[in-house]
Amino acid sequence: MQTRNWRTLLFGSTYFVQGAVFAYLGSFNALYLRSYDVPYSKIGLAGAVAMSPFMLKMFIGYLSDKVSLFRQGHRKPYIGIGLLLQIVGLLALVAVNPAQSFGLYVAMLTLVLVGMSTYDTTTDGLAIDTTPAEERGSIQGLMVGAKALASIVLAALFGLLVARISWTAPFIFMAVLSLLPLIPLARVAEAARPKEKAFSPAAFRAFLDGRMALFLLLGILQPLALYGVQGVIGTFVNESLRVPLERVGLYAALIGVGTVLGGLAGGRVVDRLGRRDAMLLAYGTASLALVALGLTLSPVVAVATVLIFGVCFGFHSTAYYSAAMDRSDPRIAASAFAIIMAMGNIGIGLGQPLAGILIERAGFNGMFFVLSLINLVGVPVVLAIFRRHAAAQPQAG
Repeated sequence: MQTRNWRTLLFGSTYFVQGAVFAYLGSFNALYLRSYDVPYSKIGLAGAVAMSPFMLKMFIGYLSDKVSLFRQGHRKPYIGIGLLLQIVGLLALVAVNPAQSFGLYVAMLTLVLVGMSTYDTTTDGLAIDTTPAEERGSIQGLMVGAKALASIVLAALFGLLVARISWTAPFIFMAVLSLLPLIPLARVAEAARPKEKAFSPAAFRAFLDGRMALFLLLGILQPLALYGVQGVIGTFVNESLRVPLERVGLYAALIGVGTVLGGLAGGRVVDRLGRRDAMLLAYGTASLALVALGLTLSPVVAVATVLIFGVCFGFHSTAYYSAAMDRSDPRIAASAFAIIMAMGNIGIGLGQPLAGILIERAGFNGMFFVLSLINLVGVPVVLAIFRRHAAAQPQAG
């Protein structure tokens, strides 16, 4: 198999494994702790502490950009170490009773997320290092799709493992799954960096540029509406459309299915249209999807509108992440991409509270309509970014 194919397999598998861990954290961690009668206050604390390693991604990226570990490369060793840390943490959780050793449980869960932050950041760096601009949309589509696919398939599988085996079975399964990316990792060759891509602190000056400032603003706007809506779809179909609780999960799964489709198909669209046109299309279709949700009055129609929202969500993410790869200076690829993604985390953090406020003041339908308009604020920002940059890079941006 060619090195390029092994790289593609590596990118897809690391994001699939990451999606598996997020599927557990999002749907089962609280249930697992409640099975030991851990108070909700401690459950919230565990989640907050465990997610703290993601604040270190910029520093992990900086270290990866600067230091070739064991003289084996700037990416591969870090990816391997990250996966191994995740495996160790997951296997250690099997032996920890969270009721008796809550601090140790949080520490091991944090170790899992340290590992994930390490291989996530450096996989992104390797993707930027090795993927030509004209193929970055397809690679990002693969990553978005793989992560979403894991959230669909493994959330259901974890439930079966718990019901038929034990609560520790998901930990063992995720640890074994984390071994899989090591196979393509061993086959990927990381070439020595040419001088023009050697680490340089001067590359950070790009963040003082006006175009980059606009792109960082776009990073906050990009997830604001979509993640806000994603977090309340279950409540919407239950409270507004009267869908029974036992069927609410099916609508959440539809978002995941749509995200897979939007990521995989959207990646090709991004590479074909170019970044600017793809991002404009993504903003337009996403706002239309939100309007469609706002006009949805029945559970049957919601099947279609929720799926369409998922497709637009996957396409929107793919278009933005592809442009973010282009904006990451190859001299500091991992740290630059991590900084840009940190802006997205701000948008995610603001999105759900904003959605909640809008629901209280305008109802679900009003929330969808207002967020569709807020989403369109990204359009003039995209036009401003690419207008200023058109002479240099009209397509890749």
